Amino acid sequence: MITFFWILLSIVIYAYIGYPILLITLCYFSRFLKSKRIKENNSVYNPEVTLFIAAYNEADFIEKKVSNSLLLNYPKEKLQQVWITDGSNDGTEKQLEKYRFINVYHQEARNGKTGAINRGLKFVKTPIVVFSDANTELNKESINEIVKLFKDSKVGCVAGEKRIQLKGKDNAVNSGEGFYWKYESIVKKKESELNSVIGAAGELFAIRTNLFEEIENDTILDDFIISMQIAQKGYKIKYAPNAYATERASLNIKEELKRKVRIAYGGFQAIPRLKKSLNLFKYPVLTFQYFSHKILRWTLVPFAFFMIFIINVLILLSSHYSHIIYELTLFLQIAFYLFVLLGYLFQSKHMKLKILFSPYYIFIMNLSQIIGLIRFLRKNQSVNWEKSKRDF
Repeated sequence: MITFFWILLSIVIYAYIGYPILLITLCYFSRFLKSKRIKENNSVYNPEVTLFIAAYNEADFIEKKVSNSLLLNYPKEKLQQVWITDGSNDGTEKQLEKYRFINVYHQEARNGKTGAINRGLKFVKTPIVVFSDANTELNKESINEIVKLFKDSKVGCVAGEKRIQLKGKDNAVNSGEGFYWKYESIVKKKESELNSVIGAAGELFAIRTNLFEEIENDTILDDFIISMQIAQKGYKIKYAPNAYATERASLNIKEELKRKVRIAYGGFQAIPRLKKSLNLFKYPVLTFQYFSHKILRWTLVPFAFFMIFIINVLILLSSHYSHIIYELTLFLQIAFYLFVLLGYLFQSKHMKLKILFSPYYIFIMNLSQIIGLIRFLRKNQSVNWEKSKRDF
C-alpha cells in the first residue's frame, strides 16, 4: 500500500510539476550544448494565406469576427477567407454573403466540424491555412507571428495561444480556465523550444496546406489530430505565443464540464489513432513529450488523483504505517478538497481572489476525464458539437 501510494503521488506530481521542470532543464542544456546557433532569417516572407473557419449557427458572431479579421495586419491581397457553414439554419451563410471578399461554402447537411474541415480544405489554394473559430478574436499581428515561423522548412504546423478574457472579478470557470491556459502556455513554449508542441488548439493554429490529410468524420479533437499527424510526418509543431485568440470562458461549471467531457472522450479516441506518435524508437523526443503531456493526464493521472486520498486514509488507519509524513499529505489533500468545496459553493460568485477557484477547476478536469472514459467505452458521444454557453 505504501509503494502504491508513492507511485500514484509521483505520477500526479510528475504530470503537473515534474514534466515542466524537466522541459525547462532540457531546454537549458539543449541551448548550452549547441555549438552553433541558427541565425534568424529576417527576410520578408508573406505567402498567401487562407483564414479558414468552420461555423455552425454562428450568426451572432459574424459581424464581430469579420470586423476582427479586417484588423489583421497582413497584406490584404494575400489573405483570403474561407467559411464552411454546413448545416447552419440560423442565417449564418446569408450574413456572410454580403462580404464579397469572403468565400462561403454551404450545404444543408450537417456532418460535424470534422466533415466541414475535410470538405472545406478542398477549396483552399494557398500554401498556408490558418484555422480559427467564429467566436474568438485574433490579435492584429497573429498572422504575421504565425507565418514567420514557416520560414523554416522543417515546420509543418504552428500553434497560436489561447487566452481567456478575464475580468477584475471572475467566477470559478473564468478564473480556473484562465490559470490553466497560462500554465499550458509555459509548457508549450518549452516544448516548442525543445522539439514540438504536443497538439494545437482549434481557436488558432496553422498548417502547410499540402500536409493536410483527411481525418475520420467522427473525430472529436480535429485540431489535435490534424497537428499531430503532421508531427508524425517528421515536421515540427512550433508555438507562437504572440499570436493569440481570445474568448470568454464557459457560462458556468455545468457548461465547462460538458466541454471537458467531450475533450476527454476525444483524447481517448485519439490514442489509437495516433499510435505512431508513441513509437519511442522512431520519435524519441516526440513520444516523451506526448506521453508526459497528454497520455498521463488522460489515463493515469485522474485515477491516481482520487486514489491517493483513499490510500492515504487507509495508511493512517493502519497502526503499522502511522507516520508524520502521511499525516502531512492527508492534511494537504483535505485542505485542497476544502478549497474544492469552497469553489463549488461560490462558483457563481465573482471574486477578485481568483486563485481560490484553481483547486475546483483541477478537480473538474480530472473528474471529466473519468466521465469521458466511461462515455468512450460506451461509445456515447455525438460528433456534432453542442456549443457551450459562454459568459458574455
